[in-house]
Amino acid sequence: MPLIKVQTSATAPAQSEVETMLKSLSAALAKHLGKPESYVMTALESDATMTFGGTSAPTCYVEIKNVGSMSPQQTKAMSQDFCQKLSEGLGVPSNRIYIEFADSKGSMWGWNGSTF
Repeated sequence: MPLIKVQTSATAPAQSEVETMLKSLSAALAKHLGKPESYVMTALESDATMTFGGTSAPTCYVEIKNVGSMSPQQTKAMSQDFCQKLSEGLGVPSNRIYIEFADSKGSMWGWNGSTF
């Protein structure tokens, strides 16, 4: 049910590094939200055509979605953690990363032929 989806204009590192980064994001998201990692999904879309602040320098847009609600303290901690992880993993400066946090009702999230 939790999802972290990263879109970036940066070129992805080697596949093994991408997998390591996505696994790190998955574990961190589960920990921040107190949810089982077995429900966490991660995605990376690299080499996207993007601009930020009027330039095409490397940038990221991140979506974090969760069934239930995230507190302001959680989103602040996640912003700090994920900006650092993505900056290190993709070489995108933290000040060129936007993160959108979205809460969702269980009935609006489908899985395994049903909803949460």
